[in-house]
Amino acid sequence: FLTDKHLRFKVVDSLFQVDQSPGTVLEQDPAPDSKVKEERTIYLTVNSSQPPKVRMPNLIDVSYRQAEAILESFGLKVGQLIYRPDLARNAVLDQNYKGSSILPGKEIFKGSVIDLVLGDGMGNTEVPVPDLSGLTRGEALFVLKGSSLTIGTVHVDPGVRDSGSAKVYKQIPEASEEGMINQGEAVDIFIR
Repeated sequence: FLTDKHLRFKVVDSLFQVDQSPGTVLEQDPAPDSKVKEERTIYLTVNSSQPPKVRMPNLIDVSYRQAEAILESFGLKVGQLIYRPDLARNAVLDQNYKGSSILPGKEIFKGSVIDLVLGDGMGNTEVPVPDLSGLTRGEALFVLKGSSLTIGTVHVDPGVRDSGSAKVYKQIPEASEEGMINQGEAVDIFIR
């Protein structure tokens, strides 16, 4: 087109835009519809055929939300979320690219998809179920936290006026030195 108009051109830069075909003119100088003399050089910025490379950020030990924001700022995308037993819920344990772990600093194409391995908040360490009978709700919560467990559903018997001073009379799972559950799991309590 420019040759037919007796104009010259020079590609001065290339950018990468996902929504444009490779080689598409993205910008020009002088601007379209400007009046120029014959043999003038038009400077072009075209869409690159390959995306630029970026260095893989370090996402290990950050939260999922932080990892998502970091990936977006680097022009990368979140892929699959894979959960693994770990006490840190939604903390990034590993970062994978094309099915393999990827080290921070490795160069990859902008727009690449990164799978995240996240902690499930449960852990894989088992602990005995503590006996909560006779404890108040607050005391039971304290004992559960000390065992790296959480409080589940609190069932309050009808007629209880002060649930803060009511005592635990039943729990699920039941207390047992032999019966083990994973850290992070919940114990339901019944108070009256």
